[in-house]
Amino acid sequence: MTTQFASTRLPVGTTARSVRRRLADPLFNALTMAILLTAIVAVIYPIYFIVIASVSEPSRVYDGQVWLWPVGFTLDGYARLLGDPTVWRGLANSILYTGLATALSVFLVISSGYVLSRKDLPGRRTITFLLVVTLFFDGGFIPKFLVVRDLGLLDTVGAMILPGAVAVWNVIIARAFFETNLPDELREAAQMDGASDFRFFFRIAVPLSKPLIALMIVIHLVWNWNGFFDALIYLNNPDLYPLQLVLRNLLVQSDLSGSANMSGDLGSYEAAQRLAELLKYAAIVFASVPLLLMVPFLQRFFTQGALIGAVKN
Repeated sequence: MTTQFASTRLPVGTTARSVRRRLADPLFNALTMAILLTAIVAVIYPIYFIVIASVSEPSRVYDGQVWLWPVGFTLDGYARLLGDPTVWRGLANSILYTGLATALSVFLVISSGYVLSRKDLPGRRTITFLLVVTLFFDGGFIPKFLVVRDLGLLDTVGAMILPGAVAVWNVIIARAFFETNLPDELREAAQMDGASDFRFFFRIAVPLSKPLIALMIVIHLVWNWNGFFDALIYLNNPDLYPLQLVLRNLLVQSDLSGSANMSGDLGSYEAAQRLAELLKYAAIVFASVPLLLMVPFLQRFFTQGALIGAVKN
């Protein structure tokens, strides 16, 4: 009897709880991987579908034949898109507007957040309150248009940069970042070494806020690149249109040409509709590629930002 019980006895140092834990870990890992893979597919597949639909026959897309690879391969949409000189001019304008607006916005947000994080700033709470009020109350598009017009910014590059240069919510994020990650003792030590406020900001605060700067760059890059409503309101010169507005006009013109051909030749109408569908998908891909190429270069700064506060001395 004693020998039988000894043969079923658990190894030394092993408990029933540890056994359950060992059995649960593979199950938890498998469940986590399944959830993550599902999320990845849910995010990536729509992008992949738009890419394969842009090089497939629209009739095949409507019939549901396109879901894993292109069917009826064609590059007519890209040929029409890339053959239009206004597209390249719009691309150059978008790069200019996005670069200038992002640089100005990031500088203003970082500097404003740092100043508001200083506890020795006179009227700090009042200024913060006035900024927060603008998050809840907005004058609307008509007052904004009147201000831009009275400043003489209509049909200028400034109309695409200055009206939305400062996002209050981003200023609040920057203020919280500096309050959390930039202790007053560091600034006091720098002042004892003879560093001025400007030198401390540019030589110490800015280098320590690289994750915050990367986040602000990505936010403003995406916002400025995808924006077209300000251009629709403030710009009348087609030579100043950004890429998003140029693509929007191309799609509208394609739809109008298709509608105009409804009363004429049926073949012409079908050809116009086919081109409009190809242009729709091709325009989405063409407008998304620059962002997809730029954002990965900032990924390492997000990794650094995730580690801030996790390692303590």
